[in-house]
Amino acid sequence: MAQYMLSVCHDQPYDEMDFNDPAIQEQVAKVSAFNQELQAAGAWVFGAGLAPVSTATVVRAAPNGEISMTDGPFAESKEHIGGFYIIDVPDLDAALAWARKATVACGYPIEVRPADG
Repeated sequence: MAQYMLSVCHDQPYDEMDFNDPAIQEQVAKVSAFNQELQAAGAWVFGAGLAPVSTATVVRAAPNGEISMTDGPFAESKEHIGGFYIIDVPDLDAALAWARKATVACGYPIEVRPADG
């Protein structure tokens, strides 16, 4: 078995989402069903949504050894990582199969990356 990270690439911060909106409620129900399916299959290791990107801090080491910290995400971009799953599956094909289900459930792009180590 191999572990993969499925990153959920949001384009809207959670704090701007209207959870009373029926479309958002439908999305939440689909994600919940996906989570249950992933767990029932024994592929779930860990998963979580992340706090809004506005709460991020980037810590960076400069070549001279100094450490800097900046607020916000590393790169300015429309999309940001809004949540993730760590899954344990036989191979990349299995990880991609779960990613296909995840993108349908959450309505956002999913980046699949093997864990190295």
